[in-house]
Amino acid sequence: MDKFKVVGGNRLNGKVKVSGAKNSCLPILAATLLASGEYLIDNTPNLMDVRTMLKLLKGMGINYEFQDNRVFLTNSDDNDLWTAPYDLVKTMRASVVVLGPLLAKKGKAKVSLPGGCAIGERPVDQHIKALAQMGAKIDIEHGYIIAEAQKLKGCEIYFDLVTVTGTENIMMAATLAEGETILYNAAQEPEVVDLARFLKRMGANISGEGTNVIKIKGVSELNPADYTVMTDRIEAGTILCAVAGTGGDVVVEDAPVECMKATIDKLLEVGCDIKIINSNTLRIISDGRLKSADVVTQPYPGFATDMQAQFMAIMTKASGLSVITENIFENRFMHVAELKRMGADIRLKDRSAVIKGVEKLTGADIMASDLRASAGLVIAALMADGESNIHRIYHLDRGYEEFDKKMNLLGADIQRVKDE
Repeated sequence: MDKFKVVGGNRLNGKVKVSGAKNSCLPILAATLLASGEYLIDNTPNLMDVRTMLKLLKGMGINYEFQDNRVFLTNSDDNDLWTAPYDLVKTMRASVVVLGPLLAKKGKAKVSLPGGCAIGERPVDQHIKALAQMGAKIDIEHGYIIAEAQKLKGCEIYFDLVTVTGTENIMMAATLAEGETILYNAAQEPEVVDLARFLKRMGANISGEGTNVIKIKGVSELNPADYTVMTDRIEAGTILCAVAGTGGDVVVEDAPVECMKATIDKLLEVGCDIKIINSNTLRIISDGRLKSADVVTQPYPGFATDMQAQFMAIMTKASGLSVITENIFENRFMHVAELKRMGADIRLKDRSAVIKGVEKLTGADIMASDLRASAGLVIAALMADGESNIHRIYHLDRGYEEFDKKMNLLGADIQRVKDE
């Protein structure tokens, strides 16, 4: 197991490129279950979660080659493999997105109840309820969702709460269903839109993606397609926060600027200078002296829960009082205890964190609890005086491609070493 040894205090300067979006790539890979043939998925980030998804697909008969951020997949569809086992699903909650396409294509699916980051319950009841409405017979046995349906039938589905993976799962299932499916209170995230674009390239009939009502008219079959995954707005936002907190001047390339408004607006509010150069390039200049600001996490287009830990890190040294309210996951403040070990002044009250900016953070031994918390801790360590050791960085590797190398190219001092 590795850890990061981070020496803080360096300003960040230069250019950096953003990788493909994990949260877009995973459901796109799952969608290859829907049609036999050959696929090329470009701009695929080389991440632990992506490798887990590819192993999952391999167990369902899809062969692949992964090199230079391109995945070549072949779905021969001449098998009776329809199980997503616990040993893979437990490490990555997004594995549940194979449920919809498996059921639509093969008429049955056995998918382990998901695991992943320990940031809250994140139930899959919305997925199960929707598939049952479409005519699936579903049982939960021995920790597995077991679903069967000779042919799914389109219907109107009202999600009780906004669910990204739920929207993606049902959208994929509906592509091959009989008749029209309408999803109300659907997730509007850019990654959902990216999946819809890929499905449409495969021949799906989808409209309304990017709004809270998505309509899918089922077709008799889909065809394989090539696709380039969108770049990662969360990685881009994490880089912006790192520069905001340390100070510096960085050009961020391959950033999906159009869908980063909430993050950009908040960084402008705390005193950063951000120039949008074009639709996929922006420049951030910061002196590292930030003003406080409040944040409330919300479904897109609101401030992303996946940016909460990173923003909290930079507020630890901002002047004044900040309040961060987490509305998406009930257990996503586990990084608070680690930030306090570095000298941060943070009080938790219900679903809010009250942060009083301090003069300085000091290096410490700290432990990552989940993917985005680990990114927040790296930012805090870059802002701190002295050396920090960040343990359990396998969480970071699940969602950030070569993050330490990218930061070091900008002037950071991060060493990846074996954890004793």
